[in-house]
Amino acid sequence: MKKLLIYIVAVQMLVACSAPPKEETQSTEKQASLDSLLQQYHEERLKLFPMDATMMGDNRYNDQLPNNITQEYRTRLKDFYTQYRDALQATDRSKLSEEDQMSYDILKWECDIALEGLQFKDYLTPVNQFWSAHLLIGQLASGSSLQPFKSVKDYEDWLKRLDAYVAWTDTAIVNMKKGVAQGYVIPKVLAQKVVPQLADLDHGPVKDHLFYNPIKLFPNEFSAEDKARLTKAYEDAIQNKVIPAHKRLNDFIKKEYIPACRETSGISALPVGKEYYNYLIKLYTTTDKSADEIFALGKSEVDRITKEMEAVKEQVGFKGDLKAFFVHLRDKKELMPFTKPEEVIAHFNAIHDRMKPNLAKLFDKTPKTPFEVKRTEAFREASASAEYNPGSQDGTRPGVFYVPIPDAKKYNTLSDEDLFLHEAIPGHHYQISLQQENIALPAFRRILGYSSYAEGWALYTESLGKELGLYTDPYQYFGMLSAEMHRAIRLVVDAGMHTQGWTREQAIQYSLDHEAETEEGIISEIERYMAIPGQALSYKIGQLKIRELRTKAEKELGDKFSVSQFHNQVLDSGCIPLKVLEEKVNRWIESVKKA
Repeated sequence: MKKLLIYIVAVQMLVACSAPPKEETQSTEKQASLDSLLQQYHEERLKLFPMDATMMGDNRYNDQLPNNITQEYRTRLKDFYTQYRDALQATDRSKLSEEDQMSYDILKWECDIALEGLQFKDYLTPVNQFWSAHLLIGQLASGSSLQPFKSVKDYEDWLKRLDAYVAWTDTAIVNMKKGVAQGYVIPKVLAQKVVPQLADLDHGPVKDHLFYNPIKLFPNEFSAEDKARLTKAYEDAIQNKVIPAHKRLNDFIKKEYIPACRETSGISALPVGKEYYNYLIKLYTTTDKSADEIFALGKSEVDRITKEMEAVKEQVGFKGDLKAFFVHLRDKKELMPFTKPEEVIAHFNAIHDRMKPNLAKLFDKTPKTPFEVKRTEAFREASASAEYNPGSQDGTRPGVFYVPIPDAKKYNTLSDEDLFLHEAIPGHHYQISLQQENIALPAFRRILGYSSYAEGWALYTESLGKELGLYTDPYQYFGMLSAEMHRAIRLVVDAGMHTQGWTREQAIQYSLDHEAETEEGIISEIERYMAIPGQALSYKIGQLKIRELRTKAEKELGDKFSVSQFHNQVLDSGCIPLKVLEEKVNRWIESVKKA
């Protein structure tokens, strides 16, 4: 790659000798210099974040898993981001093309937000029930997720990655002990939820262990010798490394950590917790909004959506107040028609089939990456939400929409059309796949994931249901309103718990009062916000910005407005901070006006 970049620069310099104006020559050199910097950043970053490489289908680092909660690793990160921030400062942004200026701004954001985050001690609370290494590694160990198991080398790579994971678990125990001493602990109720997750992984028999699954999935072309050797290696690793590591971690959490955990719900209870939450707002929303502003915005959105819900309740003829309607929907037998998990999967595929004829009306660019719907793995199903896992950049691994179905007979279909739009098509699958497939973008931008943009886009696509031929059933439309209400509530309860002194119980009750989710589902969600403060804010903040930009474009362009072209503007630069997106759409509006 370095030789190719040198060649490109050399060719540009030779072309420059044909005597273009001096200013143009300098601009070309600046662009070549920036291209080289961006590519170098991308390659060095993959070494620091090898899971990102695995996710995009780059298998060079599949055997690596950095111990990202050590001081050594954090120092490497600080040096890395400082180096590239300094290199950017030596680049004259004004001499760059419009697209390169966007790359410049994005890389500067990446460096600044990472360096700011390294000031905080989140490494002292490395384990929770929602986002944690034991959950990610468990998912990969299933043999049917992001980690490939197609070649003998793939199997050997995973053994090395497992060794690194075992080291991580031991560091996590050390760090949590330090956290206890320094007042950095997670809420007790969250630590208690980790115990059953680890309990599924801390004992044998080895052949029944989740981490043994790849052995059951050997490709047919493997030789008998390789199968025998790898089987023994996996059995040894599981029996002597994986099981003991999970047992050590689980024993520590049960015996030492839970008794030391806090009863409070919000992160403001931690040292510099208020400052950390302000940082997390910036990280997840890519805005400078304050917690108070977000709290008030959430309440305003809850009031607006409540009025729309009331109208649907009247439409279906329900006699009773909105809260009674929520209870009615949670228990409505017609919304729980399934008896088997595979029926739920078929139901989502049928939703996809219904909307296919209308997709071309809203999108003239669609991804090549394959797509499928799968049931969430059993070991994490009880506490998991529906989610999307991206496909590989080369298209060999499909994007997967995971659906938790712990009990098919209790599975409620109320928000399923909406859920498919968000997690699958045209939500995360379109956005992430088109970004990964866009070879015009610098490599580092093809794997970026800003929550406010990505989740904002997915939430925005939920509003496209009627344009796509869905929401013909008023209950499914109410499901869409319920999902939007769910995200509006997040603004209130997330900021409420972390800055307004709200308890877990207050947040649960507020949700029960304003949405149709089951109490079990609401509890899981509230505990998610406790585990990862700020992330839940990104959905509504991003959605409101994208909807605001569409409304502005429709108003200012009139007959010149094209919804498919608007969607291209949102999607074809990949995942970008909201301010960068707004500037881009405004430039597009002005260019269409002049055309």
